[in-house]
Amino acid sequence: MERNREPLAERMRPETLDEVIGQTHLLGNAEILRRIVKQKEPVSLILWGPPGTGKTTLARIIAREVEAEFVELSAVTSGKKDVEKVIEHARQNWNLQLRTVLFVDEIHRFNKAQQDAFLPHVESGLITLIGATTENPSFEVITPLLSRTRVLVLQPLAKDEILKILKRALKLLQQTKAVTPKALDYLAELSGGDARVALGNLELALSFHEKVTPDIVKAAAQKKVPGYDKKGDMHYDVISAFIKSMRGSDVRAALYYLSRMIDAGEDPKFIARRMVIFASEDIGLAGNGALALAVATFQAVERVGMPESNYILYHCATALARSEKSREITDLMSEAKALAKQYADAPVPLHIRNAPTELMKDLGYGRGYKWQADFKHTKGFLPDEMAA
Repeated sequence: MERNREPLAERMRPETLDEVIGQTHLLGNAEILRRIVKQKEPVSLILWGPPGTGKTTLARIIAREVEAEFVELSAVTSGKKDVEKVIEHARQNWNLQLRTVLFVDEIHRFNKAQQDAFLPHVESGLITLIGATTENPSFEVITPLLSRTRVLVLQPLAKDEILKILKRALKLLQQTKAVTPKALDYLAELSGGDARVALGNLELALSFHEKVTPDIVKAAAQKKVPGYDKKGDMHYDVISAFIKSMRGSDVRAALYYLSRMIDAGEDPKFIARRMVIFASEDIGLAGNGALALAVATFQAVERVGMPESNYILYHCATALARSEKSREITDLMSEAKALAKQYADAPVPLHIRNAPTELMKDLGYGRGYKWQADFKHTKGFLPDEMAA
């Protein structure tokens, strides 16, 4: 295939660490990936992060820099025989004193038995395993394999980093003036931190028209540009409307704002986290099962991932919106916090202090207190100055 027929995202793939944009927490001068490359000693890794954040690119760069052969498998399309072929090839490389880096994309899709097959070869050094996953490896990668690898977390690319990538691509294409600043901003916003999405939309938009405007971006992305910035005012306005709609028991409104957040690429764990808070703050004692449901929602979202977590988020939001509401916990908490500040140094009454020695008992520690369920001391439990 001719070079210029390759997808733009492939043509833009960095070939050295210095060309990589983003992931500075892994690529700084003293950070692990820079050390691996500098020392030319490959290390088995699990790269965990969203799509389009550079997992495959980093694996290829590491293999190149440590002078190892790079072999790539996809857990979606590969089976046991494919793994056996790679291991046999690695043995041939070993005899030739050539190292083998095996990159397994979507490693979480391999079952336990398939993941077990890597263990002896990683342990012996026959292969250096670099696995890529969009799912939490704590739940999706077997513990013995985790103990033999380093887990590195890749972050979604920031908007300014996506913009740098887009500008670099336009320079490569010699079309630096082909996209208006507003359209470039929309492309970055729509990417959701995924460089591959941003470059794919850019490439398609350029094929539509010689001058790319926001409308061309909308047509290329086939998605309305949301008026939503995950770090801007709209972010807070929409989550506020979502919470207030659930508080007002308006299911339709709550799910509308939930849909807007999801469509705009909001972190589903952020939404789930806010529902956990809501379950205690606004439902509280009126529905004690709400907190358990919200916590289960957060855990499920964390483990399942999108897009399947859509069902879980809509389920929980609907249940919370329909639930009876109570501010009793919130009011009690506010009152208790105010009292704690007002009487911050009030001594604990002697009659409810522990009395581990005879002297303490003689001084009145624990006097009249009985160890029994629902025991109510005649002197109460609050400091004397707070007694009503």
